[in-house]
Amino acid sequence: MPSLDFEPLTYAELPEDRRPSFGQALLPVLATILFLAVGSAWLGMDPHMPLLWAIVFTGLVGYYLLGLSWEELYGGIADSLLMGLQAVFILFAIYALIATWISSGTIPGLMYYGLKLLSPSIFLPVTAILSGLVAFSIGSSWTTVGTLGVAFIGIGSGLGIPAPMTAGAILSGAYAGDKQSPLSDTTNLAAAVTNTKLYDHIRAMRNGTVLAFGLAVVGYAILGLRASGSAQGGRVGDIQHALLGTYHISPLVFIPLVVTFGLALRGYPALPSLVAGIFSGVGTAILVQGMSFTAAWDVVLAGTAPKTGMDLVNGLLQSGGIEGSAWTISVVVAALTLGGLLETTGVLAVLAHRLSQSVSSVGGLIAGTGAAAMLTNALTAQQYMSIVVPGMTLRNLYDEYGLDSSNLSQAVESAGTPTGALIPWHAGAIYMAGALGVSTVSYAPYYLFGFLSPIILFAMAATGKGIATDSSEKQGAVASAD
Repeated sequence: MPSLDFEPLTYAELPEDRRPSFGQALLPVLATILFLAVGSAWLGMDPHMPLLWAIVFTGLVGYYLLGLSWEELYGGIADSLLMGLQAVFILFAIYALIATWISSGTIPGLMYYGLKLLSPSIFLPVTAILSGLVAFSIGSSWTTVGTLGVAFIGIGSGLGIPAPMTAGAILSGAYAGDKQSPLSDTTNLAAAVTNTKLYDHIRAMRNGTVLAFGLAVVGYAILGLRASGSAQGGRVGDIQHALLGTYHISPLVFIPLVVTFGLALRGYPALPSLVAGIFSGVGTAILVQGMSFTAAWDVVLAGTAPKTGMDLVNGLLQSGGIEGSAWTISVVVAALTLGGLLETTGVLAVLAHRLSQSVSSVGGLIAGTGAAAMLTNALTAQQYMSIVVPGMTLRNLYDEYGLDSSNLSQAVESAGTPTGALIPWHAGAIYMAGALGVSTVSYAPYYLFGFLSPIILFAMAATGKGIATDSSEKQGAVASAD
């Protein structure tokens, strides 16, 4: 979890002579949208250059229009990069982990046995449920996707299920389980920044999460029945034969999985658990698959390119290692840089202040908080900021309305955490697309939980269901505010 020493600037903390007007705050936001729309959507460019244009534009606005010094701008960038540093390290680790788990036979083993046990009609709902259980147990959606998720993509391909559907089911389960896990970094962060007890926060999210995930599982059951007709009978056997011909598959290949998830279950943070998974993967590749010491470690850096005799399997088990993470990490660094500039120039604080001024009811406050979390996700490209910025800047407003802080923590996480994977330049989306080999645009229509979680939050805000007051003394204030 990122350090809570970082606190975003509030509107009151901005010096008046350097406080952007609402119109000035909209300039870099609209420019970022324009650059990404023209560069990525229209011209088909990778997001790196449009993000660079947005960084330069925002920096010029801060320097010339608002009078910020280079040192102040750089300090904002550094703070944002520091907050996102854990995500960058995890990206390095996951790319190395995937490569070693392929070379060790762990992912091929999961594919082999999964093809034996699962049928096309039940594959999607089972994938969502298993991903949810694993993410809940270890408290990490990223680790779940980067390990079991990769295997599920291979199993689904063998069963004739389109990869975007499989990716959507994996993400729905991973994020739903992560949101309800007391081990999750985002769950703990949302509770901390809103001054909410951890289990009060989890209970506040439970009804909405269960409803959203339940509807998603029903959706995957329907999709599975429709997609199962495309499965090719002989392909499963061909894939299993190709796997057995290339890897020694036995229970020993699951040692890296047991080590990684065992450490996570014992409460070790994600990064050391993943690094342990890399070392155990290398060891398994040497002892079980017969690789040399040098070749096993070369895989960590350069990735895998197996020759199984079947193009489909070759493609599924091809990985880039640490070298393959450069594209992903460079986008994340650019997005974090832009987010830091938007924060230090006061753009985010002004937008949050305008939101607080426009709120006239409890339902509007909760819905506005969710919208603010989603907007912060899009502008800063990291889920931590989508929780921290609205969580810290709006919590006094919840006190004024006599609302329990769990309403705020629920709003920022229900709308902030799962929606990042829907934004192509977001750190979460970039990671998920890279780990699963499916573009964000392709899997987004099937990532049902990502849509349902904020929709249900907004429905609860509109109807008043699940809204908790702080105390009986404040109920009158809530009634008068409405």
